Amino acid sequence: MWKSANGAPSLSMTRRIALARACIGLACAPIVGLLLDIFRDGVEAAPIDPGETIVVLPRNIQWTPWPGLPERTGDMAQLYGAMNKPGPYLVLMKWYPGYFSAPHTYATDRLSVVVSGTWWVNSGEDFDPGQCVPVSAGGFVRRVARTPHYDGVMKNTKTPAVIALFGMGPVDLKLVDPSRPPWRKL
Repeated sequence: MWKSANGAPSLSMTRRIALARACIGLACAPIVGLLLDIFRDGVEAAPIDPGETIVVLPRNIQWTPWPGLPERTGDMAQLYGAMNKPGPYLVLMKWYPGYFSAPHTYATDRLSVVVSGTWWVNSGEDFDPGQCVPVSAGGFVRRVARTPHYDGVMKNTKTPAVIALFGMGPVDLKLVDPSRPPWRKL
């Protein structure tokens, strides 16, 4: 055995192990490279079937202003389904700085993920942006059906917040105070 008097591996054993590992590595490297070349040359990916996989790149997302709101208040991009029809939907919502929704409710739960920026959210019928909670990119918010809430982006913010919203339609949005506009300017 290649052990020293104290039972530790001797220097010669350490060298032999290192030499053996180096030889194995040198012998395997060309084989691995050859296999990679064979598979790279022999395998081709099929093109995406748009009937099976739909891809929309960010530059191709169609944003439209929210109807009935002042210009540069908020935009929406319908990615899947429709909020006013039965079934699942997925939309992107963009709130510009200085604007909030008025307190409102939905008929169904809504799941939200902040994609970029900071979205300020709160619950309740009383509009008080100072009590809102900031939710930054990557944050999750669940709106429970038929509970009043409001949200938006503080006016001192430099960029809009983009939020991905998923739920089941129809949403059936109802304002807490229908005599007032559906948005608030800070």
